[in-house]
Amino acid sequence: MKLVTRPAQLCSSRSCEGKREGIYLVGGSFGLREFAQIRYDVHKRHGKVDPALKEKLKQNPVTLESEYEKLEKSNLDNWENIRGPSLWEDSRTVQKQRREALRLKTE
Repeated sequence: MKLVTRPAQLCSSRSCEGKREGIYLVGGSFGLREFAQIRYDVHKRHGKVDPALKEKLKQNPVTLESEYEKLEKSNLDNWENIRGPSLWEDSRTVQKQRREALRLKTE
């Protein structure tokens, strides 16, 4: 029987492939569990709503039906597509031009 003296001979590439994959699989699952737990702990700590905001939301209940009624009342057939300013344009200049064009259109 021959003694193995070097660590490289203990785990040759063929004999340790399954062992390495198993270590990665088990280690990865433990790591994933720890990172997920951190996420839930942070959410639990920072996920609480301010009581003043909670009261404000209770005073103004908005339901799906009320929003649907608002949409039904609005006139969706007559609308105008308004282009916003491009990145290189000055928004105030564009707004002035639009207001001037609208003023001339109504006169």
